[in-house]
Amino acid sequence: LFLPSFQDLFGVSMVVPLMNLHIKSLGASHTVAGIIGSLYGIMQLFSSTFVGCWSDIVGRRYSLLSCILLSALGYFLLGTSTTVFLFAISRVPVGIFKHTLSISKALLSDLVSERDRPLVMGRFNAASSVGFILGPVVGGYLTELEDGFYQTSFMCASIFLLNAGLVWMLPWSEENTGNREHQQGNKGTDSFSAKANRDLHLKSATNGAMASGSLFQSPWIQVATVLKRIKGIACSDLWDIFLVRLLMSVAILLYYSNFSLALEERFGVKPLFAGYLMSYSSALGVLAGCLLGPITRLYQHNTYRILLHSSTLTCTLILLYASALSIWMVILSSTFLAFSTTVGRTCIIDLELTIGGNEASGTLLGVGQSVTSVGRIVAPLLSGIAQEFSPCGPPSLGVGLALVAILIMNVNKQKYCSHGNVKLKNQ
Repeated sequence: LFLPSFQDLFGVSMVVPLMNLHIKSLGASHTVAGIIGSLYGIMQLFSSTFVGCWSDIVGRRYSLLSCILLSALGYFLLGTSTTVFLFAISRVPVGIFKHTLSISKALLSDLVSERDRPLVMGRFNAASSVGFILGPVVGGYLTELEDGFYQTSFMCASIFLLNAGLVWMLPWSEENTGNREHQQGNKGTDSFSAKANRDLHLKSATNGAMASGSLFQSPWIQVATVLKRIKGIACSDLWDIFLVRLLMSVAILLYYSNFSLALEERFGVKPLFAGYLMSYSSALGVLAGCLLGPITRLYQHNTYRILLHSSTLTCTLILLYASALSIWMVILSSTFLAFSTTVGRTCIIDLELTIGGNEASGTLLGVGQSVTSVGRIVAPLLSGIAQEFSPCGPPSLGVGLALVAILIMNVNKQKYCSHGNVKLKNQ
């Protein structure tokens, strides 16, 4: 799954930076380009929860393959878009079904033990981030060629088709539970304990039976089941976790919202330097993902403490950036912020799955992705208002939001530390 995740963001990051240039070359105004971009975000906002829940019902294999193939269709249509209308149409399948990474994370959550989940998720995010770093470089080179955008889009679609083939060839435990149990029972060097293996196989067998039956249900029954599960999430006692995720997401987005402009106004540096600094931070984020194993062992696998400390560090670093008197303080804050945000992002997902229960991991990850999408919609508005007062306004507001998130975590400390599942209403 690490290779498809790398290729996923590699292909997407080749295309995304070039899309504004392409739609403007088709004759679209800035307003039309903004509306199409906003519609994509809105589709992602509402579809992530439904697609995640759908993956719980029909199984990871069917849902992941469907999302990959429909995303490939979207990027293929993008490669044929010679008018603004075709460009807008091409964003529809991608906006609705580009949740491949979320379903992959849900699949990883099904396959690994709760103890090893932060480590595996950290490596998964690191692999994805490497693709996101390399993609724009390749895309920038290809766009220099004749019809470069169309070639880049077709290449992205081809990468998704390749991913579909890789996912199809995966040894799915849902179909071979008995054989895998017998084989893994004979392996003395397996990293999981015997109890964890038994739990994993029982869970895989249950999910497999549910998926094979649900796959052939009528669409109306599937929709009704999806809505019932979403209602269960809405009525559960998980609001504080999603609120923490929203607040920290908006805080980090406010930090980056006017990064280049603020550096130019405050320190007189060129946008090119800001670009290098952000690439440097992304590279450090990859390293942080690889270091999650030693960090979780240092904290004795206490996800709550890791999240609390990483959020506190993130809040402190954003405050340092907002009050920085020299560019070196900005570099220092960016260096450690890359670590704290990567660790925090992984831990909040792990905490959602630990407290919410792993039975509905796709739904939980989908709701979490929707919460992040809300943050992406809200952050630009808050950033614009805060910038009216000062270039330091957005990060200063981010500090306040991060403090609220830290307060919520402290108030609900007992629930986080107990690791007891908050059962959903429909279970």
